Amino acid sequence: MISCSSEYDPNEKPEVCPPGSTPYITQVLDYMPAVGQLTNTMPEYEEGDTQETMNQKVLKAIGHNKKGMISLGGYGGYVTVGFDHTIENKDGLCDFRVLGNAFYSAANPNPDAPIGGSSEPGIIMVAYDKNGNKQPDADEWYEIAGSAHRNPSGEAWYTLAQNAGNDVHLYKGYEITYYRPEKVPTTPEEKEKYIRWEDNQGNSGYKVMNQFYSQPYFPQWVNADKLTFKGTCLPQNGIDESGQGNYFVLYKFQYGYADNAMNTETEAAIDIDWAVDAQGNPAHLPGVDFIKIYTGINQENGWIGECSTEISGVEDLHLLKEEIRSLY
Repeated sequence: MISCSSEYDPNEKPEVCPPGSTPYITQVLDYMPAVGQLTNTMPEYEEGDTQETMNQKVLKAIGHNKKGMISLGGYGGYVTVGFDHTIENKDGLCDFRVLGNAFYSAANPNPDAPIGGSSEPGIIMVAYDKNGNKQPDADEWYEIAGSAHRNPSGEAWYTLAQNAGNDVHLYKGYEITYYRPEKVPTTPEEKEKYIRWEDNQGNSGYKVMNQFYSQPYFPQWVNADKLTFKGTCLPQNGIDESGQGNYFVLYKFQYGYADNAMNTETEAAIDIDWAVDAQGNPAHLPGVDFIKIYTGINQENGWIGECSTEISGVEDLHLLKEEIRSLY
């Protein structure tokens, strides 16, 4: 990697990147989806695939501006990517954009509802390679604090979700474990209780196998009997607006998440200045070299399945010469 800065200084800005730097993902360090209806299909798992070959498939799909698509599965599933330069943190501007496949409802039965449709927010982590070892170390990661991090009740749909019985809490230090199923289900009863999960909030349930996807939902290159993910868990944004289980709307958070706003919208852009440490203090990073995105909500939404973040790329807005003022 070409580093655009040397040693970490909170007041230092990275140098201008050398000619030839690309605005796009150039490496995939790790990919581990949680269980989900698109796991093992985006990208496709083939017998004999390993963690390394799956990482390469992800790079082929979303690296170098290919704009393919990968799924992170249910809560916690993640991808970690890198670049050939440091994405600079410019004062007052958004610095990068994570591409997803969010879209909005064209026929919401609730005419007074806020913007929503298919917003499946992924939480974004960023790391600045302050020691120059070309890898993200544990003490270099910071979380982008989006709108719900700062004030969940400020989301336009918060009261609607609360009235619908959703869990609207923001959980820091959330942890969930998925257990490998004994077999692929064949009966409706087995499909309803396909993959068991438990979290550290005293909740448990099942990931359902739906009518559209019948491949294994547990990542097949993983040999372990269970998968555990940790992080921040966002309020549940999916609501059955039909009241009959046939029209689910996943509402948009104000800002700060992947696969939440449409790619063409200002709200899809991310300001590195939103990065905070574990105590919520601003990180004051001069730029970022690595980005990790993980599915931020644990929720089943009827026939459309679990909330799962999808990613098709990351773009350095400065190298693309896009000037987007930071909203917050």
